[in-house]
Amino acid sequence: MPRSRVITWEVSGSQGFETAWVQCGDGILSGRGRAVGTVPEPYWISYELDTAEDFVTRRLRVTAEYAGGTRLLDLRHDGAGRWTANGARLPDVDGALDCDLGLCPLTNTMPVLRHQLHLTPGEREFLMAWVSVPDLTVAASRQTYTALGRGRVRFVSGDFRRDIAFDDDGFVLDYPRLATRFGSDTT
Repeated sequence: MPRSRVITWEVSGSQGFETAWVQCGDGILSGRGRAVGTVPEPYWISYELDTAEDFVTRRLRVTAEYAGGTRLLDLRHDGAGRWTANGARLPDVDGALDCDLGLCPLTNTMPVLRHQLHLTPGEREFLMAWVSVPDLTVAASRQTYTALGRGRVRFVSGDFRRDIAFDDDGFVLDYPRLATRFGSDTT
């Protein structure tokens, strides 16, 4: 049975905040969130995220408002490894299972839950459909997640490296120099 939660993070990476309303259970996650930040420039983000079985991204819809105007992204995964952004094919991210919305700690959850890396040993390499904020451009991103012990996962992408703390349900508690969860969850 899916569990509903409301999670809020202070996002130091954007000098802002994010709140996500999430339903998670039976290998499926859906969420909607809002974020406000001032880095790299002032912006508002609203998003909706849906996964298929095994926490594989099905769709990410994002609206970004910033000084340059409003941008919309409808990022879709067809379940067979192919991606589109606003209907245009994205061959560079073919084979990726997950999206990674920049400065959004929620999107670290899917690969961690799929492989239970917050609870069991292991190391996995992923290709991600990474979405830059606030311009919403999509690029391929190679990422490695390594379990460091219960609730601790090392994230590496290129020269970027962080040891992230996750709760037992696979949601980010502390992502150093990016985001820290605060307050209590609503269940």
